[in-house]
Amino acid sequence: MQAFIQGVGIGGSLIMAVGAQNAFVLKQGLMRSHSLPIAALCSIIDALMITAGVAGLGHLIVTFPLIKDIASIGGAIFLLVYGARALKSSFSEQVMAQEGNHGTGTLKAAVLTTLGISLLNPHLYLDTVVLLGSISAQFEGADRPLFGAGAVLASFVWFFSLSFGARYLSPLFQKPKAWCYLDRFICLTMWTIACVLIWPYFA
Repeated sequence: MQAFIQGVGIGGSLIMAVGAQNAFVLKQGLMRSHSLPIAALCSIIDALMITAGVAGLGHLIVTFPLIKDIASIGGAIFLLVYGARALKSSFSEQVMAQEGNHGTGTLKAAVLTTLGISLLNPHLYLDTVVLLGSISAQFEGADRPLFGAGAVLASFVWFFSLSFGARYLSPLFQKPKAWCYLDRFICLTMWTIACVLIWPYFA
């Protein structure tokens, strides 16, 4: 079970880093707006990417850098727009959404936003397909899929914990000022990641 435990530890450490996915899942969890399907979709996307990496598909991203370039530019544009929306939202008073009437609105909008934040972020591919895939190469036989299973488990546990755990923070967000700070934090997170993505093309 050593490979499985290492998968949980390494996978969890990569997933728990502050990023666009986590910020989005946190806000939707606080608003109780489609939090379950969003957490499930993020977990499934991670699971597919991790499985692809363990299967040895990481070399495609390394061999064809155009894939990373397209994801970087597209992802940066998406994150800049989403960050601008969060900044705009921070200047309007909000109240805690007890019935899930806020957030991204419809389930379709929530799913599309989740797909955009996840799939247009090249860090997803680098962390899961390339990095975890490379680490899994040190294991042989049944240990390799066990490593992948551990990383997948860490992803599911993290996203569902983040989504449902956000509800316990709801008393803090009864005040509109708290939503203001959260939206500005999300804007800063999105714009920072966007700058990191496009900086190499201007350096």
